[in-house]
Amino acid sequence: MRTILTNATLIDCIDPKPRSGASVVIERGRISEILTDGRKAAGGDAELIDLAGAYLLPGLWDVHVHPDYLSLAEMPLAEQVALFGHRLMAALTESGIVGFRCAGTHHFMDVAWKRAFDSGQYVGPRLFACGHFLTTTAGHFLTSGHALECDGPYGFVRAIREQIKNGVDHIKLNLSGGIMGPAWDRHWHSFLLEDELRAAFAICHQRELKVMAHATNPEAVKNAIRLGAHSVEHGYIMDDECIELMLKHDTWYVPTLAISHLTPNQANNEWERQWLTQRNLAQSLCCRADAAADEHATWFRKALGAGVKMALGSDIRPLKDAGLLEMGLWMRDGASPWQTLLAATRHAAAVCGAGDDLGTIEVGKLADLIVVGADPLADINNVRQLRLVLKDGRIVSDKRARAR
Repeated sequence: MRTILTNATLIDCIDPKPRSGASVVIERGRISEILTDGRKAAGGDAELIDLAGAYLLPGLWDVHVHPDYLSLAEMPLAEQVALFGHRLMAALTESGIVGFRCAGTHHFMDVAWKRAFDSGQYVGPRLFACGHFLTTTAGHFLTSGHALECDGPYGFVRAIREQIKNGVDHIKLNLSGGIMGPAWDRHWHSFLLEDELRAAFAICHQRELKVMAHATNPEAVKNAIRLGAHSVEHGYIMDDECIELMLKHDTWYVPTLAISHLTPNQANNEWERQWLTQRNLAQSLCCRADAAADEHATWFRKALGAGVKMALGSDIRPLKDAGLLEMGLWMRDGASPWQTLLAATRHAAAVCGAGDDLGTIEVGKLADLIVVGADPLADINNVRQLRLVLKDGRIVSDKRARAR
């Protein structure tokens, strides 16, 4: 069965100029032909979908996510697993987020949902799993339930082998503290000793698993890069050498601006204010975020200006709102709409190792696509005007009637 999307304004995330009058042909879940300048594909027995000039672009991604932070006393495990799946599926259908990279879950619920989606049991986004995140005793965010406390070189090696056994795609190492947490969990503190760091990275390299490194201060960032981390997450505090090393080692940077920027003192639009009302963040967390925000924004801008490879990840919930809010924060801190859109599509797919199949609209790639009602390169928040979501070339969400 062929599907032809006609009369589209195409943003392929390769060429920054939208192209009107485009048609995209989909066969067996992949893009087989792209025609521009009003050229028409041969119809035959194809299903024709007239987009009436709406904007066709790759589906969005969020490459730093967690399930809701709930203890087993608050919600039984089975219900938490079900809730996570519901949140993932809602993000696909309600916001057009076609891919996620997990940064820590408990009981390998991300692995379970990845398998369920990949097998076709449920229609959901592409999911890249890490299981628990690994930290030390007195490490980062222990109250989340997603952390495994490891001590000593073999403690980390054993934990990483357990993660591998349970089917993860990558390893999440928390090298330092964060903005969330008790008084001893501070983002300017590093946690792992040198022999622990070397052992953890050594076993990941030996088993060919990428390291997603939570690194929030210059020492942690530089250790992560020098030891071969695939991506640095957060980077609240950095220095010029951090930027130089990212460029030298071709390391990805996922800044997660939402963690330091989404507070009552900083919210500047209705979407951010609505999110804050729903989340009801603790005052102590907001104070820590406000104190970190300016420096975080400074190093984000420096990394962006230097040409560091950057992808979009939010680190907040609910998942259907998180990536869209993060895109707005990129714009606030100086990114262009084009840079922001690439971070949420082409670059996000690439950081997950999926760039050969996803993230752009090109012949041969999987047809994970969205259609929006207005130009996101004029205003990035136009991605909220969602009309269609396609996964593997099949419509999984149709909001056209609602938009009329």
